[in-house]
Amino acid sequence: MTTTTGQIIRCKAAVAWEAGKPLVMEEVEVAPPQKHEVRIKILFTSLCHTDVYFWEAKGQTPLFPRIFGHEAGGIVESVGEGVTDLQPGDHVLPIFTGECGECPHCHSEESNMCELLRINTERGGMILDGESRFSINGKPIHHFLGTSTFSEYTVVHSGQVVKINPKAPLDKVCIVSCGLTTGLGATLNVAKPKKGQSVAVFGLGAVGLGAAEGARIAGASRIIGVDLNSKRFEEAKKFGVTEFVNPKEHNKPVQQVIAEMTNGGVDRSVECTGSVQAMIQ
Repeated sequence: MTTTTGQIIRCKAAVAWEAGKPLVMEEVEVAPPQKHEVRIKILFTSLCHTDVYFWEAKGQTPLFPRIFGHEAGGIVESVGEGVTDLQPGDHVLPIFTGECGECPHCHSEESNMCELLRINTERGGMILDGESRFSINGKPIHHFLGTSTFSEYTVVHSGQVVKINPKAPLDKVCIVSCGLTTGLGATLNVAKPKKGQSVAVFGLGAVGLGAAEGARIAGASRIIGVDLNSKRFEEAKKFGVTEFVNPKEHNKPVQQVIAEMTNGGVDRSVECTGSVQAMIQ
């Protein structure tokens, strides 16, 4: 039992008060975890473009004030009632797409969209009671993706927490809680390239590098990286990318370039930019 178990913790958090306005470092109160919840001390958090997108409030229902962040690593401070697989001191990654472990989606090999914990960008409170565990002077501060890692402490549903090896460096593996695994999982679990097949990866950021690594693990013979930044090719080679195409360097559509390179097109294509144009290509 830690000295803070069951107590409200006061700590620093980066709070977004309005869309597009600079985040403000505030002292927030973080309530103890309730049933099936875990309170985590966040040691490292990285910035994903999804945080920026929702901070700018483009194309979705704005919800402010809010604590963003969903790509992080930390240590369990305390657990709520009913949590049996985690305990204080565990090194963990919070994840935005959780698993209850009981619904048809969790038991299916084809889906990970848990009925209880699937991604919900408009939920600002916890699943148990809809209430926020963050407040400033009694005013609730909304959660984001059930994680809110831009805070020194956060409260997360236990189904959105993955226990990891304590020897893993949290400052590096924090990106495994979003970017890297998103691309890796999309390739291995959805695209499922067969050994010897060819794969094109559109976008070589963290998600794209994860997708390339998934293609390499699957045994793809050719992994073609597509990006508007040619400087990314060298780094991408470390993740299995064998060839590189910069659409700006060609006077024909990139899909035509790839079709010519591969005698008709690749076996699998993974889009990692969020660009509709790239999806069409």
